[in-house]
Amino acid sequence: MSGYRPGPVALFVALLVAVFLLMPLLAVVPVSLTPSRMLSMPTGALSLRHYRALIEDPRWLDSILLSLRVGIVSSTLATLLALAFSLGIWMFRPRFAALLVGFVLLPMIVPPVVSAITLYFLLTSMSGIGSAVGYDTWLGVVLAHVVVTVPFAVVLILVSLSQVDRRIDLAARGLGASTWERATKIIIPNIKFGIATAWLLSFVLSWEEIGVTLFVTSVNAITLPRLMWMGLRDNIDPAIAAISVILTLITVTAITARIAYRRAEGRD
Repeated sequence: MSGYRPGPVALFVALLVAVFLLMPLLAVVPVSLTPSRMLSMPTGALSLRHYRALIEDPRWLDSILLSLRVGIVSSTLATLLALAFSLGIWMFRPRFAALLVGFVLLPMIVPPVVSAITLYFLLTSMSGIGSAVGYDTWLGVVLAHVVVTVPFAVVLILVSLSQVDRRIDLAARGLGASTWERATKIIIPNIKFGIATAWLLSFVLSWEEIGVTLFVTSVNAITLPRLMWMGLRDNIDPAIAAISVILTLITVTAITARIAYRRAEGRD
């Protein structure tokens, strides 16, 4: 039985929809090459001045490095916390497991502005205790991003745990394995791809987070999304288009490499 193959009309409609969705991304490319100091389409010669600005202006490099640091640290902490919570729920099955999961998932449910205001008051209060972790510090941004990304990591890890056969854990416990041994030698190896996916999603969410970051930073901890927001809000800097093109190319390259890898895996 042959599989369904779409006809030429369906392929044409799909192509039109794809072009329509990609047009905003494609429009950024010529804007990034404008010689003007404002966001506009180039009317004459093309220029790479805004790409050079990304290298020559230390603000862009500093914001990229800060976003990488915040993303790596916050995603690692979020994944570890989500893993510990999910293992506890899965292994011990507490009476109020559903209530606990619902409590952890609250940041996904409440409006982002509510979380942002709550984190703002929390970090400003912590600033009075110590300047290292508080308002407008990179560790404060890490803390805020952990709160925002943990629910997503919990969902992914719980889904991975739901596919693990509980009998292997019962067998390990019957053979005298401790809780630590069961978790590290039996369960975690079976959900390692789920853990990696949770880390990657947490990193992506932290990398692009802007709503909460606007509330918990001012002038010292300027992440890349916040700097782009400032450029759009204050002076419409065309360097934003240049960094957007670079980020889009990185994303397309990663997706293409992933597709090529899966096809090579399928041929093997």
